[in-house]
Amino acid sequence: MIRTPLRPLARILDARQKGENPDVIENENIRQRHEDMRNAARARAEGRLLVLGLMFFCAFTVVGARMGLMAASEPAEPRHRGGGVEIAAQRADIVDRQGRILATNMETHSLYAHPHQMIEPERAARALAGIFPDLQEDKLTKLFTGSRKFVWVKKTLSPEQQQAVHDIGEPGLLFGPREMRLYPNGSVAAHVLGGARFDKEDVSSADVVGVAGVEGFFDKTLRDPARQGAPVQLSIDLTLQSASEDVLSSGMKLMNAKGAASVLMDAYTGEILSMVSLPDFDPNNRPHPASAGHPDDHPTFNRAVQGVYELGSTFKIFASAQALDLGLVTPETPIDIRGPLKWGKHTIKDFSNYGKELSVTKVIVKSSNIGTARLAQRIGVTRQKEFLQALGMFEHTPVELTEARGGNPLLPRNWSELSTMTISYGHGLSTSPLHLAVGYAAIANGGRVVVPTLLKQSGSQLGPQVLAANSAEASRAMLRLVVKHPDGTANFGEVAGYAVAGKTGTADKPKPTGGYYDDRVIATFASLFPAHDPRYVLIVTLDEPAVMALGEQRRTAGWTAVPVAAEMITRLAPLMGLRPQVEPEAMAGITLASQ
Repeated sequence: MIRTPLRPLARILDARQKGENPDVIENENIRQRHEDMRNAARARAEGRLLVLGLMFFCAFTVVGARMGLMAASEPAEPRHRGGGVEIAAQRADIVDRQGRILATNMETHSLYAHPHQMIEPERAARALAGIFPDLQEDKLTKLFTGSRKFVWVKKTLSPEQQQAVHDIGEPGLLFGPREMRLYPNGSVAAHVLGGARFDKEDVSSADVVGVAGVEGFFDKTLRDPARQGAPVQLSIDLTLQSASEDVLSSGMKLMNAKGAASVLMDAYTGEILSMVSLPDFDPNNRPHPASAGHPDDHPTFNRAVQGVYELGSTFKIFASAQALDLGLVTPETPIDIRGPLKWGKHTIKDFSNYGKELSVTKVIVKSSNIGTARLAQRIGVTRQKEFLQALGMFEHTPVELTEARGGNPLLPRNWSELSTMTISYGHGLSTSPLHLAVGYAAIANGGRVVVPTLLKQSGSQLGPQVLAANSAEASRAMLRLVVKHPDGTANFGEVAGYAVAGKTGTADKPKPTGGYYDDRVIATFASLFPAHDPRYVLIVTLDEPAVMALGEQRRTAGWTAVPVAAEMITRLAPLMGLRPQVEPEAMAGITLASQ
């Protein structure tokens, strides 16, 4: 920019020559410069105002257009569309194999009191005792009129109870929001679910933690926020579980038993479709642990998993199956059953006199203790131990229950040849009904071990081969005859349209102080169905059953556990989608080439 000088030399000299005042020239130049500066500032201001005006025009145009669109559209509720992670429930749901709710959460309120804020503490105590029968008026009055400034009244309230407390109108009674665990099916699958309780709690919230069952086993999983509330899906079928409980409960009462247990398991996946232990409880109001008495007398005791018993003659099929697998015998091999069989000071006897010898098949059908002991002698101590260990009979089952760790089998201290003989027919080794289900699953599926599970599986989960397929098939044929043959000990177990195979077991109940009761037994029936193509294993155990039949008091499994199991199969098989079928018979002289 070229600045014009305020006193140009040429004009100044010219003005002096003409006698004019040179200051006039300087003043004129100053005025012109100031006028140019004002013109430039005005131009800048006018430009800025034009830009600002255009901005205001665009803004009002957008606002007006948006208002016009909103006025022309239908009204709707505003919705939050934040991109953050949704806050899931504190504890995930538990569902059955069909996705039906077994355990969920419910919003509720707790009730607490600030006695120093109460106007009429005596009246409040009297009113609360009327709403909650388990609360004592005199105790509440003492708490409300004492020196305490905080008193827990109830940890959870129903909506009706909350309204009733609200109607008291006492400002010192306050409510705190919280989330509680709810089991909508009541006592159904109580021992599987276990239960939950409050851990850390205050007036506005409380942590819910599992204390038993799958609630305890999967506690960290159910509380994991990374799962975003995804439910834990069990293998249990709610319909089968409910039906099993109904039948077993009726059977327990009919047979005058003090307790009962049942396990229904898929022999190829290890999935437990139903597990029942009676007596049971409501997990919404789980009883306190037993402080006295025998553990299995308490309703929270899971007989199917924690209860380790001598399961009697149900073990005989393991001895015969192993003898077949080792090539020591065939189903027709005669076994010397003359008795009693003496071993030192011990005597082994049969329930009846079956003659001098029986085939291996007849040993199982008639349930001969002596015949099974003879088979065990041929097998030997070492091989028997290896086989039973392979079936998982030496440690607690790995099923997903906190109580499973307490179901360790009771093994003989000194596994002698006598132990081998008595264990072969179910005495001297105590296991749980679930252990027995795993053993029978190996016979049902062709000789493969499965791991019992309470989680839904996507397909077969067969483990190591412990029996040859032909040995397992021959064993299934023997078990079928136990039910089908007129001399079989389980002929009350026949179900029309559903071929049942199985073995009874009646074991004397041990005394807590040692020895055995003369009039108390554990009756068990271990079964497979359908026998010609077994898919499912059902174990039914009754504790101290006794029923009058044909003028006599009967305690054996054939009279007690077997009819109950037959009724369960009659009820459960159609619910499982099994159609009644005519059992295929062997075709003499004909070989089936294809099917």
